[in-house]
Amino acid sequence: MTTLAQKPAPVRTLPLPALLALATAVFVTSLTETLPAGLLPAMSADLGVSESAAGQAVTVYAVGTALTAIPLSAATAHWRRKRLLLAAMAGFAAANTVTAVSASYPLTMAARFVAGVAAGLAWALLAGYARRLVPAEVQGRAVAVVMAGVPVALSVGVPAGTYLGGALGWRTAFALMTGVTVLLLGWIALLVPDRPGTERGDRAPVLRTLAVPGVAPVLFVTLVFVLAHTVLYAYIAPFLDRYGMGGSADLVLLVFGATSLLSIWIVGARIDRGLRALTVTAVLLTGAAAALLAAFADRPALVHAAAALWGLGWGGAPTLLQTAVADAGGEQADAAQAMLVTLWNAAMAGGGVVGGVLLGLFDATAFPWSVLALLVPVLAVVTGARRHSFPAQRR
Repeated sequence: MTTLAQKPAPVRTLPLPALLALATAVFVTSLTETLPAGLLPAMSADLGVSESAAGQAVTVYAVGTALTAIPLSAATAHWRRKRLLLAAMAGFAAANTVTAVSASYPLTMAARFVAGVAAGLAWALLAGYARRLVPAEVQGRAVAVVMAGVPVALSVGVPAGTYLGGALGWRTAFALMTGVTVLLLGWIALLVPDRPGTERGDRAPVLRTLAVPGVAPVLFVTLVFVLAHTVLYAYIAPFLDRYGMGGSADLVLLVFGATSLLSIWIVGARIDRGLRALTVTAVLLTGAAAALLAAFADRPALVHAAAALWGLGWGGAPTLLQTAVADAGGEQADAAQAMLVTLWNAAMAGGGVVGGVLLGLFDATAFPWSVLALLVPVLAVVTGARRHSFPAQRR
């Protein structure tokens, strides 16, 4: 019997089967985006185009996400969340199937664009969906579980996909992605609780979300932080090759991925009580990694140490930024998430372009210095936006 003095304790148990399904969706979207990077020689030879043309499979995907995340998120805001997630994952399955069987370069690029559109839908709803599945006091942990799909895709999925592509053909790698997505559709249908969308009358125009206090600084930090990361990550192989470590790229990325997973765990455990401190630490650790690479890239031990610091700084960044923008957005959290997804993918596409320009004008040694320059305004905004964007404790 419960008396007035004996209120039931809040439920803090995470619904792991549902959250792991969402994490697998994050894994699928992240791996689908980056998988062509390890398969470029085979894809270019099979499709009859240059490697640089085949490399646009990554760019087209990011462009599809950046162009459509905001309008599609607004158009489908009233949809039930499970229905929308199932539609996005079905889009992935169809796009990867077409990619696996296409012998035409234009058709392959069209399929990659569709995959990017599906990613925009998925990424705009996943963090908010995770938050709606749990009580407020454990929302940060829930988002951390879901965002773990990113470092797993980068540290495990891409090397495994590259190996399978080399052993069985690049088309097999994409066909396997379809198989994983089909299994995921069943997982979501059976084990992920549904949640309602937003009533039509409750939605403000997406651009009005920028006027909500705290949203714009988080979006700025997202754009510049992701740009800084991508400039170095996308061109880590030529950077390491510049210093005679081209054969160690897989090991460097493995170290990066392992510490990224550790970062996810730390952020998930501390985010509800230390959002601001964790974000400042993430920027500083990434900056320390860039400084090590700028000064000591000719020393393999210090390069691996830099990769470890980089992973510790970057691994939790998606969770921190998704949580910060959702908290700042309040009732407009879904619109804020869609804007973050758009800027995130624009920064990824821009990072490839900026990195290519730097490589052409200077050489690979310019990458870590560029990261340091970009992180200066990021740190300034994070430390300055202490009230609405990056408070000491989550509201």
